[in-house]
Amino acid sequence: MLVSLHVKNFAIINEVEVYFKNNLNILTGETGAGKSIIIDSINCALGARVSKDILRSGADYALVELVFDTEDRAVHEAMNRLDIPINDNQIIISRKIMPNRSIYRLNGENVPGSTITSIAEMLIDIHGQHEHQSLLHKTKHLEIVDRFAKDEIGTLKQELQEVYKAYISLKHEYDNAGIDEEKRLREISFLEYEANEIRSAALVEGEDEELMTLYKKYSNAHTISEGLQTVYNLTGYDTGQAGDNMGRAVRQLTKLVEYDNELGELLAQATDVEELLNDFNRDLSQYLSGLDNNEEELYEITKRLDLINHLKQKYGSDIGQIHNYLEECEKKLERYRDYDAYMEKLRISLKVEEDKLNELSGRLTEIRKRKGKELTSRIKEALIDLNFLDVKFDISFSKNASYSSNGFDDAEFIISTNPGEELKSLSRVASGGELSRIMLGIKSVLAENDDIETLIFDEIDTGISGRTAQKVSEKLSELAVHHQIICITHLAQIASMADAHFIIEKQTDGITTETIIRELNNDEMIDELARILGGAAITDRVIDNAKEMKELATSSKKYKI
Repeated sequence: MLVSLHVKNFAIINEVEVYFKNNLNILTGETGAGKSIIIDSINCALGARVSKDILRSGADYALVELVFDTEDRAVHEAMNRLDIPINDNQIIISRKIMPNRSIYRLNGENVPGSTITSIAEMLIDIHGQHEHQSLLHKTKHLEIVDRFAKDEIGTLKQELQEVYKAYISLKHEYDNAGIDEEKRLREISFLEYEANEIRSAALVEGEDEELMTLYKKYSNAHTISEGLQTVYNLTGYDTGQAGDNMGRAVRQLTKLVEYDNELGELLAQATDVEELLNDFNRDLSQYLSGLDNNEEELYEITKRLDLINHLKQKYGSDIGQIHNYLEECEKKLERYRDYDAYMEKLRISLKVEEDKLNELSGRLTEIRKRKGKELTSRIKEALIDLNFLDVKFDISFSKNASYSSNGFDDAEFIISTNPGEELKSLSRVASGGELSRIMLGIKSVLAENDDIETLIFDEIDTGISGRTAQKVSEKLSELAVHHQIICITHLAQIASMADAHFIIEKQTDGITTETIIRELNNDEMIDELARILGGAAITDRVIDNAKEMKELATSSKKYKI
């Protein structure tokens, strides 16, 4: 569930912190108080785009933080895959918005927005006017069926997507493989030239690096020789050089040892140094002699490097890529030399993948149609509960002319809300208020099989009143048995069902304006219901009516808070 919401410097919110409860949380307030800003801030934290002017005037940044408490195994596994620890079942999502960038954090770790989205979709489902309107798009209908049938679909869609990807790759290759005889022969000639050029070079992995090391050495041989000669002169055995001086020191210590045996250790150390200098000078002399007459080697190295760099310019940035290019050339040559066999093999492979795709799509269709009947039957029952008294609701399936990664199904919800009317698409029948109720009906059915704990409804009461509003409030209360519901409403029938009731208000000191949100106690709930019912004139009768509405709503609940 969503435990708390913290918002700072967001639009006209200075700073608010809200602690939500289980079951049904209701948010109400005057028009323009900022109810939509609360939902906008939650959407913002979950990755929605926001404009630069969302920052409160004079603020350097805005901050939204959501704290969830969940024992959902799937959420914990997803967090483990991200290597982000969970303490006390808490998931903390935050977004800091600055003029030129945003910073997302998940349990204190910086993450990209896409990671937030992937975790959030397992924790919370937000339903606003935009999603109600999405019911008018047929692609949404198939998505709803698949969500309802997810337990039976399992990994079928993922398998289908992989086969579709292979099928499309083969189809693209087959469609682009057509070539006339003259062009085929030209391609063979060109590929043979490139392959022979690479083969004749007999490249060895890593040789370019070795050659560059040798090139660096031999091209700087003169500088190296001069420098080493200086070193040799400093450490050699001519008068005044280190080797000569060390030899004299050893001889002097040898004489002195006769007078004091304790000098034997110093003599041994000096002897070791002399031997090291002797070895060093011998090795140095050998190295210097090896630098002579290297012009021919430098020439061969330069010539080989020029060849390798020439091939790199044409076929790849390193020897590994050049070898890969040669492999591709040889594969293409094999195709073009036996072109008919290649096309036949490609055609057979394409047919195999298409058969797989057809079989998987067919299995998906069978599940969708069977679960679709169950889904529409249950949605119809939910719509009757929402005061669609003579409603008919079904789903129409058709087969697309081509495959997609989602199979070959096209599906559309169809509805009739009046006796005698034929079933028609939602876009031709449903009004805005009806769409919101239909969406609530669908969500109430999906929620029974859904692991998402928190559902947010904004504008669910659009275009409804009276008996219909009462039915909607009852349906929300039913949903709240197994889910945390957060609902923004302007109807008393819905607000009376609140287990926790929050009011959103706008305050001003004459200079600045800000939105605040606070939880109401029982008496304040009655006053707020009276305000919604009575408008400007709140009489004793209106207050009594509000009390009665609250008592009836409380007694009708199917759970205790």
